[in-house]
Amino acid sequence: MITRISALALGTALIGHSAAAQTQIDFWHAFTGRLGELVDEQVETFNAAQGDYTVVASHKGNYSETLNAGIAAFRAGEQPDILMVFEVGTATMMAAAGAVKPVYEVMADAGADFDAGAYIGAVKGYYTDTEGNMLSLPFNSSTPVLWVNKDALSAAGIDPEIDLSTWEQVGEVLETLKASGNDCPMTTAWQSWIQLENLSAYHDLPFASMENGFAGLDTELEFNGPLQVKHIQTLGDWARDGKFVYAGRRNEGGANFRAGECALFTESSAGYAGIKSEAQFDFSVRPLPYWSDAAGAPQNTIIGGASLWVMEGQTDEEYKGVAEFLNFLSSPEIQAKWHQDTGYLPITEAAADLTREQGFYEANPGTDIAVKQMTAKEPTANSKGVRLGNFDQIRTIIDEELEAVWSGDKSAQDALDSAVERGNQLLRRFEQANG
Repeated sequence: MITRISALALGTALIGHSAAAQTQIDFWHAFTGRLGELVDEQVETFNAAQGDYTVVASHKGNYSETLNAGIAAFRAGEQPDILMVFEVGTATMMAAAGAVKPVYEVMADAGADFDAGAYIGAVKGYYTDTEGNMLSLPFNSSTPVLWVNKDALSAAGIDPEIDLSTWEQVGEVLETLKASGNDCPMTTAWQSWIQLENLSAYHDLPFASMENGFAGLDTELEFNGPLQVKHIQTLGDWARDGKFVYAGRRNEGGANFRAGECALFTESSAGYAGIKSEAQFDFSVRPLPYWSDAAGAPQNTIIGGASLWVMEGQTDEEYKGVAEFLNFLSSPEIQAKWHQDTGYLPITEAAADLTREQGFYEANPGTDIAVKQMTAKEPTANSKGVRLGNFDQIRTIIDEELEAVWSGDKSAQDALDSAVERGNQLLRRFEQANG
């Protein structure tokens, strides 16, 4: 793993020193805890490596709150230079005419050395327009995996290396865990992202029409098909039987898993940072399970996380500083360290190659699973991502309907049908406003 000292030395070599007056670059993000510390470390390394610019990083709340803060600041003429926006807000930012300056334009205007082709296709494609121009810089891109508390499996008399590739196999293990007295056989984070959006992509099924929104605004939600209903109903049945414990809409279940309370946990690959630093038990990471009777599965999972958007209304000097900082974040050494420290995907091929050459994957088995899961197959129209207007609000609707299934108040079919109907109304509003 690259040390902080070597990263600092790298930054110095990459950027060089300057005696010129410093220009401030404001960077708003959504990270706290270990991830927040690692972002601060990146910023400190950049600032110490050159004298032209000072990046000031500010935490603005969770993903939704950070997006809303950025929108409010732009309306007040007080926007930051760089705004972190989660992938759900991509369509909203693309439609925000006059609010953002596309990354490819920032780099070109600054005369920066920038090659969009250096970025991993499955990541890059989410943040580019139909011509392949990069609109925002991929920063923290993750994909869901299955985290396993090996000690909890052993305590239940289960081989900790047992195959958990399919949901059928997971169901059998949950049965044994529950029978042994385990109070939290399985939990999940980000239920819509993992249990519906990624479920659909992983089984090469549409989440929405028009290539999940990539092909136009006149899209309709389609996540109420037979396999999606089967999966959600299975989770609902497991919730009724105490095999699946619902902890919350975001990552509330992460605390339960890190504390050793839960045996299995579907979460982002970026859970690695927190789990590695907090878990007092032997853990492993496995691929996200799939249904064995689904044709074509597993396909590939899709990314979550966020990208960095550059806001309009800044000076030329600020944009030059933004370009240098974004290139710094994308450099192989800095990006490889970020990948290794956090579990987020390496956003460039060079960072992935460097990580492999350094022996990180060999020394930390399973840390390459997320990369393989994303890149083993060429993405299809159903598995390259989801880009919908008002998607944050649509996720809220999905959360409400899924909670009705977990509580036993609705069947999966009724809940998903309702979520599709309600979500489509929000899609029509977005289409009317931006069509």
